[in-house]
Amino acid sequence: MSAPKRLDVNGSPPSYGMPRPYGRHDPSSLLRCDSLFSSAYDDRSVALLERALRDVAFYRRWQPYDPGRGHSPGSRYAAMPVLTKQDLREHALQDFVPRDRDLAQGLASGEVGLVTTSGTTDDSVTNVWNQQWWDASERASWLLNAHAAAIATGDHREAILTSALNVGYASDDAALSLEQRRLARLLFLNEKSTPLFWTPHLMDRMIRELDAFQPTVLEANPSYLARLCRYAASCNREVYQPSLIVFTYEYPLALHVQQIQQIFKAPLVSSYGTTEVGYVFMECEVGHFHQNSEFCHVDFQPFTPEHGGPTLGRILVSTFNNPWYYVLRFDVGDLVRVDESAPCSCGRDSGLILAAMEGRTKNVTFTCTGRAVTLRELDTTVSALVGIDEYQLLQTAPDAYRLHLVSQRADRDTLTAEVSRSLHALYGREARLTIVFESAITPEPSGKYCVAQTLFPTDVYALLDPRKAPNTGYGKPL
Repeated sequence: MSAPKRLDVNGSPPSYGMPRPYGRHDPSSLLRCDSLFSSAYDDRSVALLERALRDVAFYRRWQPYDPGRGHSPGSRYAAMPVLTKQDLREHALQDFVPRDRDLAQGLASGEVGLVTTSGTTDDSVTNVWNQQWWDASERASWLLNAHAAAIATGDHREAILTSALNVGYASDDAALSLEQRRLARLLFLNEKSTPLFWTPHLMDRMIRELDAFQPTVLEANPSYLARLCRYAASCNREVYQPSLIVFTYEYPLALHVQQIQQIFKAPLVSSYGTTEVGYVFMECEVGHFHQNSEFCHVDFQPFTPEHGGPTLGRILVSTFNNPWYYVLRFDVGDLVRVDESAPCSCGRDSGLILAAMEGRTKNVTFTCTGRAVTLRELDTTVSALVGIDEYQLLQTAPDAYRLHLVSQRADRDTLTAEVSRSLHALYGREARLTIVFESAITPEPSGKYCVAQTLFPTDVYALLDPRKAPNTGYGKPL
């Protein structure tokens, strides 16, 4: 059975109107977001909320939290609890399907299916999969980037390079032929669960297949594509140039972007979404992230000023247009930074606009004084150093850090000194540092890389500003 194409981690939306001049704003006010959206968006938001509270079993327990129609859509959403992966795992799938639809019949007819996300047992979730809705969400996202809008036709050729555990066809033992890795207009370049299984022969095959298949779009996990680019650069190999490269599945490290740009000259764009909620943000050609406001509602909950708020915070996503699977206020586990400037110069006005994705909440580390450090802040520091291929930072104690490095530099003493100066500047002079050189960084069981994490208990959500995020509770009414 062929695996559906899906977007797991880092990862967009529809037609857009003329920009509305809303000027500089207080990002903390975006908890409500009312001034940034059209009346059609508000209508969709209200219709989704009221339908879920009335007709979807799981959300009926949320009814007491709704302040009612006398309040704005943003305020009504902000009053609701938070949906988590644990909620999705602990309740029957039918509990998220409206009562006028029968999941068993939908599965039997093929109108919907089931998809289990990659990840550990604690992260993995089985979802009701509506391919028609997913494809429509993806097509809408292309309109939020000029390059994608110009070339994405829906039948264009697309090559995909990521872990076979995320999408495609998996085979760690035997090689699969090109035809075995084709799905209509898609070609999955890799069948291995991890690039640790890649050989020079396999990477040569990927390069040959790009040339033979000649995709319009190359969609890639940035760490995987960077590994292929490092190999191509070491062999002085020329690689077929697609019209566009789209990053998905993980946060694109700046050093990986640099490695990819040594080989590819096509525009690079990041698409953000998850299997549960579809395409949520797309990076425009200017570099801002625009909300897919025709396919999702987004709540922004800022951190306290001590930890980067009010522009830094988490997002909760609710999905539009999926008649089979209702996902409201879902904690996608990612942090974003809201754009403080005037409307984006790309001319789009699709609602919430982000200056940057900041990485996953599980990748947050802390300075010796307890200030939160997002993956983006860490990456800005490490990627500024020359000659690093990959890295992973593990915070083993509140004042202790272990950095695993992959580098081809011969002057390791000099590199160690450079890294130490940079990390001390970021985490504090009293930080206890350990630098470990590796031949490769091992990905997680999901096939994705964990670039940073703490190895002791932390509560990232304690960083949320209670004045701006009044309801930070999970799943069940508090």
